[in-house]
Amino acid sequence: MNYEVKIDVSPIYELLGSFMVYTSKKWVRNLDIGPEWISEVAERLEPEVSQAIAQTASWPFDDYDVLYAWAIHRNNGDSVLTYLECLLHTPEEVLLEVASPYLPSLTIENTRRIRDQYTPLLELWYEHYFKNVESSIIPLIEEDALEKKMLLTKMDPQALVEYASGGLVVEDIPGLETIVLFPTVHNRPINTYCFYQKMMLIQYPVDVPEENEDEPPTVLLRMTHALSEPKRLRLLRYLADQPRSLDDMQRDLVQTEEMLMHHMMILRVAGLLRIHLEVDNQEKFSIRPDGASELQMFLESYIRL
Repeated sequence: MNYEVKIDVSPIYELLGSFMVYTSKKWVRNLDIGPEWISEVAERLEPEVSQAIAQTASWPFDDYDVLYAWAIHRNNGDSVLTYLECLLHTPEEVLLEVASPYLPSLTIENTRRIRDQYTPLLELWYEHYFKNVESSIIPLIEEDALEKKMLLTKMDPQALVEYASGGLVVEDIPGLETIVLFPTVHNRPINTYCFYQKMMLIQYPVDVPEENEDEPPTVLLRMTHALSEPKRLRLLRYLADQPRSLDDMQRDLVQTEEMLMHHMMILRVAGLLRIHLEVDNQEKFSIRPDGASELQMFLESYIRL
C-alpha cells in the first residue's frame, strides 16, 4: 500500500454535506433521510432563503471539491461561523494557493466565484437549518472518528477504509499519497469520495441509534430490500466470482447501464457490494463477503434467535 490514511472530524464537513444534499437532491432517494427531509426543511425555510439557496442547483457540482479542499486545510478550529467568516475575508490568492496543489486546474476567477457565491449561502444554511441540528450531530461524528482513529492503530489502513466505507477498496494508485476519512450523518448510508492530485477524500456514514427497538433496524431493512429483487440476487452471484467492470456487466448480463447502476446503488447502500477504485478513477465491483454475515447478525439480533 502506497498511501497513508488520516481521520478527520468537523461539523464544517457536515454543513457542506447537508447543504450539498439539500440543494442538489443527489442520491436523496437512497439516503436514510429521504425525500421527506427535503420537504420538511423546505417548509421551515423562509421564501427568500429558499430562493437564494435554490440557485446553487445550476452551479457546477465540482465546486464542492474546492469547498472540501478548503475545509481540509482549515486553520481556525471547527466553529462553523468562524470558519465561514474567515473564508469570506481570505484573499482569493491565498485560497488558490491552498487548493491548487490538489486541484491544479483551479483558476483565480473560479476561486473568487466559489468563495463569494457559496459563503453567504452557507451562512444562511447554518442560521436557518444547520445550527438547529449541530448539537445532536457533533457527538455522533466525534465518537465515530475516535473509534476509527483507534482502529487505525490496529488495522491495515486499506482494510480500515473498506470497513469505514462499507465496501470501498482503494488499490495502490500511482501518485496517491493520502486518504482523508471523515464521518457524516446526512449522507447515510452512502459514502462519497473525490479524487484530488495526490489525495483522496472519503465521506463515510455514521450509524445513528434506532429510536424504536421494536421496529426492524434500518440496516436490516436495507439488506432485505436489496435481496428481494431476483435481478439483484443474480447480480451478486455474478460478482461473487471476481471483480467486474460496468462494461463486463453490460456485456454478460445484457442490461442497460442505467438499470445496472440502479441495482448496484441499492446493493451498495445495503453494504453488499464492494467498489474497487483503480488507476484513472476506474471502478470494478465485487460482492462484499462481510455483508452476508452482517445480514445474519442483524436478523438474528432483531428476531432474538
